[in-house]
Amino acid sequence: MIFSDNNLINVAILASFTALATGLGGVPFFFFRKISFKTVGYANALATGLMLAASFKLVHEGIKYDLVLCIVGMMAGLLLIFFTEKLFPDGEFQIGALKGANAVKALFIVGVMTLHSFSEGVGVGVALSGNQNFGLFVSTAIAVHNIPEGLAISIVLVPKGVKPVKAILWSIFSSLPQPLLAVPAFLFVDTFQNYLPAGLGFAAGAMIWMVFSEIVPEALKHGKKEMIALIITAAIAGMIIFQELIRA
Repeated sequence: MIFSDNNLINVAILASFTALATGLGGVPFFFFRKISFKTVGYANALATGLMLAASFKLVHEGIKYDLVLCIVGMMAGLLLIFFTEKLFPDGEFQIGALKGANAVKALFIVGVMTLHSFSEGVGVGVALSGNQNFGLFVSTAIAVHNIPEGLAISIVLVPKGVKPVKAILWSIFSSLPQPLLAVPAFLFVDTFQNYLPAGLGFAAGAMIWMVFSEIVPEALKHGKKEMIALIITAAIAGMIIFQELIRA
């Protein structure tokens, strides 16, 4: 099948738009500079709910293509992130002004969300290879969906000392796989579609591990467990409603 240059440019532009939308999640932190420890705990609970809801969505999409591949991908994502953590002792790692455990957590949150973006990039390319109106809808839905994901990243980074501008840039960076993979997925749709369920499961497994290994303990350290549970549940419910509304 032959594609025109205009089609490829459109795919690249739409996928870039979805990546840039992630940065909008960090905008609120320009207005809330001082954050108490209790607020940090509850912010981490909010991030937990957003990330778990995103994980559920990835698994739901993955099993529609292939149940076994999706589950295998989940286990691979969990194992990769588990063993990768062993490579970064808390006291010996630094990212900019962040050192030790804070730097490791920042690396993991950005890394896990970046893994998540690979599958979204493939999804954009696959959708645009078919009906163009459907592809535009999928791209818009992913762009809107990326805003709370950028919020989840900023919620974790800003309380650790990362400036809001840098948190926004890290959020956008985490979504760069979307434009990078959308074009190849558009050109070689059959090949990429075969591996999409494994990629979706892989991202979900890594994200679920990150939530319960790093973010939930951080939330419980600074906030009351009853309030943490309430915020997580409410965030999951809100994100599910949000995902359904953008599908309507």
